[in-house]
Amino acid sequence: MSVAAPPSFDLPKPESPTSVQPGGFGIFVRLELAWGSVRRAILSHFCKAHCQRWRSKLQGGTPDLSDVVDSRDLKFFRNVSPFWVNRAEDDYYSRESLGFARYGFAELVGFSVTLGSLFLAISITAVLITPWMLIPSTAVVFLWLEVLWFFRDPERVIPEDPRAVLSPADGTVTHVETVDEPGLGPGTLRISIFLSVFNVHGNRVPLNARFREAQYFRGRYLDARHPDCSKQNEQLWADFTGSNNLEFRVKQISGAIARRIVCFARPGEDFRAGDRYGMIKFGSRTEFLCPANRVKDVLVKPGDKVRGGVSVLGRLA
Repeated sequence: MSVAAPPSFDLPKPESPTSVQPGGFGIFVRLELAWGSVRRAILSHFCKAHCQRWRSKLQGGTPDLSDVVDSRDLKFFRNVSPFWVNRAEDDYYSRESLGFARYGFAELVGFSVTLGSLFLAISITAVLITPWMLIPSTAVVFLWLEVLWFFRDPERVIPEDPRAVLSPADGTVTHVETVDEPGLGPGTLRISIFLSVFNVHGNRVPLNARFREAQYFRGRYLDARHPDCSKQNEQLWADFTGSNNLEFRVKQISGAIARRIVCFARPGEDFRAGDRYGMIKFGSRTEFLCPANRVKDVLVKPGDKVRGGVSVLGRLA
């Protein structure tokens, strides 16, 4: 395990997230939010029973129906909203287990419609004008399959070892070193994982822990393999407290392609090891950091392939 030079972060002051996707929403998510406004208006006027049933489930107060009707309206703001719904009572929680990342549904549908329309137009051209147009139509199909592959979110069998530090992401280990980390101090173990566009991009909590806070930093979009990306790129720091007051951090770092970091954890929310807590849309980097003296055995090295919530990075002392 190497020792890195003291970091020189070239980042602006941290911001408190205002949504689960603090870097902003793309066109497809904006369309989903717009549909949410229409859906709330329809339900509040024509489905009084539905609204009343959900009012009895919502915790934290009584929201205005123009803002929150049911748990679907908390999706993009659950980390900052005073309202929440117990998972056992949430009729829509099953959407977490459809095989695709719930926070990628808007892009999944949007890209499918866009690419499907493009495929249809090219195919018609191939039939009416020239069969050579079948070549770009085939490329469109492969691009659509990559979108499906990217947003997949398979269920995982989580190891039950309470001392196991689970990987927070799928990908390739690029760094295993000790650093001087703000808030954690010198002698902090850092394990960095590069996620290509072919990896699952969901992020999982490495240990049983309570989420404390998130700090969001705007920044550049260097390639996620660039040595300075952890110091200069857009990123979100998620701080947790585990058993025996173990404080650890998971960083979600944007890459050259990734421009949307998602962290839906609420301050004070308890997580089990392997639980989902966020994702990064397209190629990126994820880092696990904790005091090195709290980890007895580091079980990975640069070049190792890991799977989020399954691979064991190390074991606690």
